[in-house]
Amino acid sequence: MDYSDVIVKKPWGMEYLCYRNSNVAIWFLHIEEGKETSMHCHPNKNTGFVLLKGKTELSFLRNTIKLKALDKIHIFRSRFHSTKAVSKGGAFILEVETPEDKHDLVRLEDKYGRTGEQYEGTKHHFEKTDECIWIEEANNKSKPVEVFNCQIRHIKPVKRSLMNGKEEDLYIITNGGICTHTNQIIVWPGDVIDGHTLSRLLKAFYLEPTTTMISITK
Repeated sequence: MDYSDVIVKKPWGMEYLCYRNSNVAIWFLHIEEGKETSMHCHPNKNTGFVLLKGKTELSFLRNTIKLKALDKIHIFRSRFHSTKAVSKGGAFILEVETPEDKHDLVRLEDKYGRTGEQYEGTKHHFEKTDECIWIEEANNKSKPVEVFNCQIRHIKPVKRSLMNGKEEDLYIITNGGICTHTNQIIVWPGDVIDGHTLSRLLKAFYLEPTTTMISITK
């Protein structure tokens, strides 16, 4: 199913697709204050989170970590997790899935009676509003998308522009990546990486020529 024109209503808030290509899909989530997603996993896909605004508690089967605005995390396939918004106004998140598959979902526990159920069907779908963002394909001349004092740009970078990156600047790889000189890929589409780490890796390795990435900066 093509989710590009709908908002999916959830018992904890809502989500909608804001970017996709053949490698990755990115969803914009709003988790309302005090609510949480099911304890679930994705058997076949990896997930990346970028918290744009608010605070969350991200729980796994045996531990919980706290995230604040512009924190990021990778959740590898088959790892059960649940996200709770603990700040006023809730939490706003970019969720990166690789590969795209909303039905790659196993719910272990759920406070809203969805344990064992699949992804929400069309009765939970609503038309997008003008407030919904969409990230266009990489174009260095296009204006950034501004969300919660963050600027989101989809760029075709050159290596020298990334060599003095800051830890607070984040990048989502959408094509290409970073390779070793023996052509081993070490940063893949769907990975979320901070600017400091990115510049450190690029001192030793190279940027694949087809690379595009979404930058998120304050």
